[in-house]
Amino acid sequence: MKRLIATIAALTLAFAAAWAQDLAAVTELYNSGAAAVQTDKAAALTAFEQALEQATALGDEGAEIVANCKGIIPNIKLSLAKDLVKATKFEEAIAALKEVQEVADKYEAFDVFDEAKTLIPQVKNSMAGTLLNNKEYDKAAAAYQELLADDPDNGTVALRLGVALNGAGKTDEAKAAFEKAAANGQAATANKQLGNLYLKDAAADLKAKKYADAVTAAVKANEYAENAQALQIAGQASQLAGKNNDAIKYFEQYLEKAPTASNAGQIAYTVGALYQQAKNNAKAKEFYGKAVSDPKYGAEAKKMLDALK
Repeated sequence: MKRLIATIAALTLAFAAAWAQDLAAVTELYNSGAAAVQTDKAAALTAFEQALEQATALGDEGAEIVANCKGIIPNIKLSLAKDLVKATKFEEAIAALKEVQEVADKYEAFDVFDEAKTLIPQVKNSMAGTLLNNKEYDKAAAAYQELLADDPDNGTVALRLGVALNGAGKTDEAKAAFEKAAANGQAATANKQLGNLYLKDAAADLKAKKYADAVTAAVKANEYAENAQALQIAGQASQLAGKNNDAIKYFEQYLEKAPTASNAGQIAYTVGALYQQAKNNAKAKEFYGKAVSDPKYGAEAKKMLDALK
């Protein structure tokens, strides 16, 4: 019996010695991680992850190291993710931040979880902005669409999405994005962009002799952002379509908007001629009178005035 007791005691001492050696090794591993934090975060992370695994296997004896590692690991991962952001490695940073969230949630590091959650849309926005600045329009549009899916009422994102889509040649989609931006606090800038897009449509329709479409687009362009050029196109398209009354209306609006334009004399002469065709000599004389000082049309305008006296 004494011999059995002695054997059990020897085994107990052996286990205690082995445990002490294991704890010492884990502690050393933990300390090496702490020493590397300032100089090599990746190596520090590896050391802490290994220390966590080994300390967990020790049970209660390794509990303190386990708790410390769980507090440190999410912070190191977050710091590494931020380094990726600084290096403009945005896609890698986003993936790293998502991993930070998983680890932080697992280890109940809620402040780290919240910070990573806040950073992800910021990094996505930075990535989209960089793509847009680099004129990678399709990729930028995809990035902004993802942001808008997460935050549908973000007018700034919708505005930038419109710019990206327009750059990618997706005009109809760009218009929809600008409309959304206008409805969410970006009306001034978005409407200006819409005005430009419809003005471009109007000019293209006029060139293609699609006069009704040209008028429709020009009127929309002017509604979104008052634009003398749009009124001129509406007048030209109406005149070419044989709708002289509409042409007079739009040309008069053009002259009100741009009375000192280089072609004001030409437009005034045209309006005078249209009024003369409509047998409204009083108005014809009024507009011919506005054209008499024009270097190109002045002489003809004076001739017409003299004929109408």
